Amino acid sequence: MNERDSAPGGLALIEALVNTLDVETGADALDTADGRAELAIAEPDAPAARSLREALRTACLAHAGHVPPGGEAVSLLDRLLADAPLRVTVDEAGVAALRPVEEPPGLTARVAAAIATASADGTWDRLKVCEAADCRWAYYDRSPAGRRRWCSMSVCGARAKMRTYRAKRG
Repeated sequence: MNERDSAPGGLALIEALVNTLDVETGADALDTADGRAELAIAEPDAPAARSLREALRTACLAHAGHVPPGGEAVSLLDRLLADAPLRVTVDEAGVAALRPVEEPPGLTARVAAAIATASADGTWDRLKVCEAADCRWAYYDRSPAGRRRWCSMSVCGARAKMRTYRAKRG
């Protein structure tokens, strides 16, 4: 549904994970070997990936201004990321970064490192989830003001605006 390029850097992983579930149809790419392979996760890790996905969806929805009451889902993300094995590395130029400890790194560690990097460079808050309840697709908000509400203005935005118009006329 997204009309734009995918998110930059490690946020592309988070965007791809959130978008493994088509909310409208219920199709879940994590149910397929190809879908899991795209994220480099094994079948036994799919339930944990689903929990991480939905916690990330809630956080990205909060970035769009829709904070859930009580914040339980966001605190779930905090708890899931707390177990991510990361370490600080410093490269030849003296640039510090968080890196997964494991090789190959697990999904939670890759997501945690991506969030840390995106938080440091100010891009984390621009990864959002579409406001449309029948969509909830993740997208990267490249608008100058950072106030986009829908993954696609031509689809989800148009539907919302048409509903508002009909409500005013009806």
